[in-house]
Amino acid sequence: MRFPVIFWLLAAVAPNALGMDFAGVPAPPELGVRAYVLIDFDTGEVLAENNADMRNEPASLTKILTVYTVAAAIRGGHIKLDDATVVSEYAWKQEGSRMFLDVNKPVTVDQLLHGDIIQSGNDASVALAEHVSGTEETFAIAMNKHAQAMGLKASHFANSTGLPNPETYTTARDLSVLARALIKDFPEVYALFSIPEFTYNGIRQPNRNGLLGRDPSADGVKTGHTESAGFCLVGSAKRDGMRLISVVMGAPSNAARTRATQALLNYGYHFFETRRLYAANAPVVTEHVWMGDSAELAIGVTQDTPITFPRGQFDKLKVTLEVAQQIKAPVSAGAALGNARIELDGKLVATIPLVALQAVAEGSYARQFIDWARLLVQ
Repeated sequence: MRFPVIFWLLAAVAPNALGMDFAGVPAPPELGVRAYVLIDFDTGEVLAENNADMRNEPASLTKILTVYTVAAAIRGGHIKLDDATVVSEYAWKQEGSRMFLDVNKPVTVDQLLHGDIIQSGNDASVALAEHVSGTEETFAIAMNKHAQAMGLKASHFANSTGLPNPETYTTARDLSVLARALIKDFPEVYALFSIPEFTYNGIRQPNRNGLLGRDPSADGVKTGHTESAGFCLVGSAKRDGMRLISVVMGAPSNAARTRATQALLNYGYHFFETRRLYAANAPVVTEHVWMGDSAELAIGVTQDTPITFPRGQFDKLKVTLEVAQQIKAPVSAGAALGNARIELDGKLVATIPLVALQAVAEGSYARQFIDWARLLVQ
């Protein structure tokens, strides 16, 4: 059995990912692009979307996954940043944007990452793929394994560059998940995406992300363009501790993708905010424990619980705590003991699991007998 404890909390949850509408939040701006999505980094909540699940060609946005796969190889100890690799003719001959590598000349993994991220070099992407996996085809297998592990449900990648291939496709939603994973899992590598320019082989090339320098809060992520894909941009910015990730696909021009991304980010920051609902390991509620060596048990969450919500609606949130009745020892730390149900305007918007924050062992025989007798008369 469970009993509810109901109270009002000065916070709320952004429910758009659940398909709910709230008064006071206008529709997203008209962007004139093929597809887009805007999410909060901390919570993953979708704040705006249009055709987010439409299959699209990613172009050089593919390189976000290329970089993720290389970063995972570095963390796993398979390669190192100061490794030198000799550029193959196949990598050197790549079409499109290039780092301008020299064939049969050594280059370090660190230099290749800079060239791949900042200059969007297709030659750098292939050189990295070959250094990690021997061939680009084998590297693509690793890319797809990472994509599956992070939950990309409608994506497949046949190469490391994003050059047109019928077996390379994704969606705006999947790209937002990918960008979130990169920022979360490899923040030290993600920092490279904000570098405004990089010079290699005497050739200086600027970062193609038009947000950098235009929006001081923007620090990534990646552009992409082919004739069939149109102009694409995965953007990210952080203002007052709140990070948003936007994906724009199929814009008609470079300027249009930058404007659309800026409009999405401004919309998100103007109409939403993210706050911590519960702190990790801080009690949400304290309950009685029967037959234990302690009579009380703190119940809460083991990780910080951020929530995203429409600005101006934080005082309308209702939280209902549903906690197990008659908690009996022994109780292990982390044992599931209930939920916090979050409602806004009478609609369920989130359910947060609550767990025991510490273990409670069985009490003495005398304590167990006394509690047993008390339970009999309840």
